Amino acid sequence: MDQRHHPARDMDLGAASSGQVWALYGSESVGLADASSAQVAAHLEQARQNGGTEWLWLHLDAVATGVAHRIEAVSWLPEDAAETLLRPDKDMRLGVTDGIVHGTLPALQAASDGEEPEVVPWHFALRPDTLITTRRRPTPGLFALRQSIGRAGTGPAPEFPAEVIDRALLGFANELRRMIATLDLELDAVEDALLQPDLGSATRQLGGELGRARRFATVLRRAIGPLDRVIHDDDLELPAWAAEILLDRARPAVRSVMDDLLALQDRARSLQDELASRQAEETNRRLYLVSIMTTLMLPATVVTGFFGMNTGGMFLSSLPHGTALAGTVCLLFMALTWLLLKRLRLL
Repeated sequence: MDQRHHPARDMDLGAASSGQVWALYGSESVGLADASSAQVAAHLEQARQNGGTEWLWLHLDAVATGVAHRIEAVSWLPEDAAETLLRPDKDMRLGVTDGIVHGTLPALQAASDGEEPEVVPWHFALRPDTLITTRRRPTPGLFALRQSIGRAGTGPAPEFPAEVIDRALLGFANELRRMIATLDLELDAVEDALLQPDLGSATRQLGGELGRARRFATVLRRAIGPLDRVIHDDDLELPAWAAEILLDRARPAVRSVMDDLLALQDRARSLQDELASRQAEETNRRLYLVSIMTTLMLPATVVTGFFGMNTGGMFLSSLPHGTALAGTVCLLFMALTWLLLKRLRLL
């Protein structure tokens, strides 16, 4: 256990400045409410000493001036957990140090129309009665969770801060599920178009839609894949107070989303293969028509080449209807060629 303890610095932690985005305080007497600076400072000190029925969720902006100082001031926070709260990387992770659960989890940053959302990491350190979270970029998912906690119609308020993590991951999984459902509807439209007998020039448009859907699915896979590995890690040993709360609903929800996403990717690949097959069929059909036309015109080319020779005594050159006769010869040879192809079952 890291025994850094500076009472004066602990009091600084409760200041309203220094990167604090929000502080939510829960207790049996007042329910859920925004925490004052004094409550934040007092609770962080009590969390180290004796705990209680009250709990605190402190959310900080990791890039703000003074946040590193505030995090280092928490005397009960192990060094590994403090580093997790301040780390800039996006690698998903989950660990336990001296009874403190800490890690990096994903959220989705909304994007403009036609673009895929971006995965934004956020970090946390958790005790039975205290949750500290940090982020370097806005995380709408956490903000929505903060707004919904305790609101009528959203279910009971969390009794422990570990439930906040579980709800955040559940909300992330539900958001991904909505995106997967949207992609599934887009693939339905592509599949309906592929079932049409004549695609014509629509293959290029369908190819673009399939490519966008597969790219979007890859973005979602990169978001949910690492999270699925982290929360289902067999080597992860959570404390007894967190084992049944922290990932209670998130684990099955994330695994379900992972299965849906894998099924979506398989379907997109199947549709891509079907589109490639239809494009190959269309190409072969056009090449077949070109080949037939070339074969039928070959005798006529030979005849016109023969009559086009600039030599004396050309056959039919002295007749008044020589051109018509030569054209008749071309048509006759083309008909004979067509009959030959039919007999050979090439048509």
